[in-house]
Amino acid sequence: MAVLPLVIAPDERLNVPSTKVDVVDDAIRKLLSDMLDTMYANDGIGLAAVQVGVHKRCIVMDIAVRDGGKEPIKLVNPEIVKKSEDISVYQEGCLSFPDQYSDVERPEAVSVRYLDENGVEKTMEADGILATCIQHEIDHINGVVFVDHISSLKRDMILRRLKKAKKLGMVHELPEHVNQS
Repeated sequence: MAVLPLVIAPDERLNVPSTKVDVVDDAIRKLLSDMLDTMYANDGIGLAAVQVGVHKRCIVMDIAVRDGGKEPIKLVNPEIVKKSEDISVYQEGCLSFPDQYSDVERPEAVSVRYLDENGVEKTMEADGILATCIQHEIDHINGVVFVDHISSLKRDMILRRLKKAKKLGMVHELPEHVNQS
């Protein structure tokens, strides 16, 4: 297992939709495991492959870490098949937007179809923070980031802060010329 470098915004790679995984093989399973290691090492609860420079439709999550536990979830080719009409607001952050947070409105509950790490098709029902996390990570593999859901004023402030942090060398990231696909 390995901790991979993160792609830090602003970075055009975060806006590129990811490609579908045709076969869940050992390389995809290793990617998922490395993504979990990376997520845990950076104190996150979710991570999409695009955030480590791989444009594959893979995401990992673990909301149990907030309470000191571990219940990792690995999803390949996830797609939302149903959304609730009820909306929730959660202050979201993102490993690709270090130390930046904003309230984001999303459906309170979702139903997701995906392949597990063995290539078996499954469906998951999620609500609360898990539903928020799933939607956030699926957005990533669709080339959408959480700041796309907030006002342009707030988004511009966050991006200016991150540009400044990059310029000052305050964030370490995957170099722009590297794509691990």
